[in-house]
Amino acid sequence: MADITLIGVPIDCGKERAGCLMGPDAYRVAGIEGTLTALGHRVRDAGNLAPGADWDVPGMGVLHRPGAVAAWTDAIARTARSSRGLPIFLGGDHALALGSIAGMAARAADLGRPFFLLWLDAHSDFHTLRTTRSGNLHGTPVAYVTGQPDFEGFPPLIRAVPPDHVAMIGLRSVDPGERDRLSGTGARTHDMREIDETGMAAPLRDFLECVAAARDPMLHVSLDVDFLDPSIAPGVGTTVPGGATFREAHLVMEMLSESGLVTSLDLVELNPALDERGRTARLMIELTASLMGKRVFDRPTRPRG
Repeated sequence: MADITLIGVPIDCGKERAGCLMGPDAYRVAGIEGTLTALGHRVRDAGNLAPGADWDVPGMGVLHRPGAVAAWTDAIARTARSSRGLPIFLGGDHALALGSIAGMAARAADLGRPFFLLWLDAHSDFHTLRTTRSGNLHGTPVAYVTGQPDFEGFPPLIRAVPPDHVAMIGLRSVDPGERDRLSGTGARTHDMREIDETGMAAPLRDFLECVAAARDPMLHVSLDVDFLDPSIAPGVGTTVPGGATFREAHLVMEMLSESGLVTSLDLVELNPALDERGRTARLMIELTASLMGKRVFDRPTRPRG
C-alpha cells in the first residue's frame, strides 16, 4: 500500500478562461480521499498551496500573467521536491505541471534516480514564452521541464527531463511549430490516429519497458482531462473530439498500476463550472483508483435511471 499526499493546487492563471481554481475542492467533494483510503492506502490531505508574490518576468506582450505562473511554478516545485511517498497534485490548470514535474525531477536528482514523464493530453504543450501565440502558459510545461530555451524569468531547473525520457499519448491538437520542434528531441509522441491503428497498450507497454530498464526509476504521470473524449469528460475548457474512451483510459491506468513504476501524479484542467453534476471529477477519481489498484472486476453495476 502507498503513502499518498493530496496537494491542492488551485492555479488558474495559465490561461484566460477561469474555473480551474475550483478543481481541487471538486475532487475532495467527489470523494478522492475516501476512494483511495478504501483501497487500503494511507492518505493525507495537505490542503491547498498558495504562491508568493508575482515574479518579475520580462514582458513579451501576448503572455497571460507570466509573473503569477512563475510564482506558482516556484511554490509547486519546492513542495514537490520536499514531498515524500506518492504525491497527487490536484489542479488547477496544466501550468501546474511546470512546477510539479520540475520539482519531482529535482527530487529524483536528490535521490540519484532516473526520472521519466508520461504526458496524457490532447496537446503536446511544447511552446515556450516566445513561441506561444495565445499567451496561455498552460501550453508550455513540457518545453520548460525539458530545458528548452526562452523561459527568462522563470525558476531555473535543478534537473531538466531528458526528452527521450518523455512519452506523450493521446495527442490530437498540436501546432505545426510544436510538431517541428518535438521531431528532433527524441520524445515519444503517439497521436490518436496511431492509437486507432495499434491500440493504447502497444505504445504504453513499450515506454514502460524502457522505464523499467532504468535503475530504480521514478515516473511522473500528468493526466489532463482533455486526454479523455469530451463525451465522457465534459468538465474542461479545452475539449478536443476523439479522445480516449472510458475503457482505453482505464486500460492505461491499470497498466501503470501493474508496472509499479508511478511515483507521482497530476490531475489537471478540471473546470467544475463546465462539468455535469460532478461527472468529470468522478471519472478522474475512478481513473486514479485504477492507477492505485482498483480493477474492472471491482466495479459495481449501476442501476439505470
